[in-house]
Amino acid sequence: MRERLCSKVACAREAVSTLTYDYEDQMAAVGPLGGDDDPHAHDLCAIHTDRLSVPRGWVVVRHETISNR
Repeated sequence: MRERLCSKVACAREAVSTLTYDYEDQMAAVGPLGGDDDPHAHDLCAIHTDRLSVPRGWVVVRHETISNR
């Protein structure tokens, strides 16, 4: 499987999450790395996932996976 890299300019780290925007509802959703390489989604590395910021008034929804360790 091809490694997916972070979508941020000049970042060469491996992507760990996928970010999508809903402009109508002013919402950003961040979740586990999507299964497909969707041209409307943005793959992010761990650092850029943690540093994510959105415009004032927007809501960020974070979907976490629960591991059964």
